Amino acid sequence: MVAPGGGGGGGGGGPARWPSEEELDIVRKKVVEISGRDEREVRVAACPYRICPLGAHIDHQGGIVTAMTINYGVLLGFVPSNDSEVLLRSGQFEGVIRFRVDDLQKPIDNPENINWESYARGAVYALQNSGYDLRKGIIGYISGVKGLDSSGLSSSAAAGIAYLLSLENVNDLVVSSVDNIQLDKSIENKYLGLENGILDPSAILLSRYGYLTFMDCKTASPSYVYFSELSKSQQPQGHLPFKILLAFSGLQHNLPKKRGYNTRVFECKEAARALLHASGCEEASNILRNVDSVVYEAQKCVLEENLSRRAEHYFSEMKRVAKGRDAWARGNLQELGQLISASGRSSILNYECGSKEMIQLYEILLKAPGVLGARFSGAGFRGCCLAIVESDRAEEAAAYVADEYEKAQPELVSRIPADRRVLVCEPGDSARVILPDDRLHS
Repeated sequence: MVAPGGGGGGGGGGPARWPSEEELDIVRKKVVEISGRDEREVRVAACPYRICPLGAHIDHQGGIVTAMTINYGVLLGFVPSNDSEVLLRSGQFEGVIRFRVDDLQKPIDNPENINWESYARGAVYALQNSGYDLRKGIIGYISGVKGLDSSGLSSSAAAGIAYLLSLENVNDLVVSSVDNIQLDKSIENKYLGLENGILDPSAILLSRYGYLTFMDCKTASPSYVYFSELSKSQQPQGHLPFKILLAFSGLQHNLPKKRGYNTRVFECKEAARALLHASGCEEASNILRNVDSVVYEAQKCVLEENLSRRAEHYFSEMKRVAKGRDAWARGNLQELGQLISASGRSSILNYECGSKEMIQLYEILLKAPGVLGARFSGAGFRGCCLAIVESDRAEEAAAYVADEYEKAQPELVSRIPADRRVLVCEPGDSARVILPDDRLHS
């Protein structure tokens, strides 16, 4: 079943609407302080964080991934500037950003120099390089959720998309969600020098409440599967019968470019190269999606041990995505949860990611009351783990996880604000620009 409409509108009809009017008012008032403009002129780009229940680490290999957003995210309040100047303040970071949209932006030469200004400049770079005419800048205030930066929820992609949407809005540019996915990828890959795929922007721009988004990362084509039990739900206002737990590790350090994520991407490409060479298909690009599963089974013996594990993760994860699609469509949360947990195990054993602390947190989640499935959110080196949990046991599960993880890692937990150690979330909608006259709640 296909979800309604494209990205950038008012969103779907889920019960846990984000952002709230209170959150919008805070951001609008900040923009008024910075710009001196009337509050009725302020527009807000609302870009939710995302989770990936299945399809871990395979987007850069052309795999099929699943995604949904949550009811937390980045808000960028803005007004058009009177010229080409960009002026920005942040709720999380100090300082003021000033530059002009008619300045030529050059890619960052060292990823260690990436900061919050980089995403604003990267958005201008991506639009410039794609031939869009930028004449007006923005005066704005951007704010994420305190404690959720660098947590594996794609806060950086949400910020990049917020800048894209705001610049497009003030310059009267009509850009589709699919094109914005590629523009955000340009920010990450070409401007910042990161090897990220299209999972994050696809989730943020295409998700719909009640649907699980499936993104074919080779063809860049999305599809949507409706949760069949939603229409049968006896709960008020069409609530989904589960909630999402985000359990935070307290680890938020950035990894150098050549460690962690980028190393795994390289190993996957090497595995693809070896398998394609062994099967006589050397003309194909070196991504595992170009390797037929039959060829993989016949030729996997040629792979070195670490490359074999990366390939095993890819091919087993593709199977889990296919099974997960069917389980979601049938409303079988037990089966979906088992697949999510199996994905988590493969991330640890085959993709070999996940710090000791993140693995501890994952294992605690699996034991929590009402939890149906759990895995890392993101690469697993820092940030948080996610779980789907029965709605009526979500608070009980959250308390259990918070208590058990504090016993295991008291020092790390002491760094996390008490109200941010375990969050109970609900699925959300897509990124959009909220105009001054919009009303989120009917």
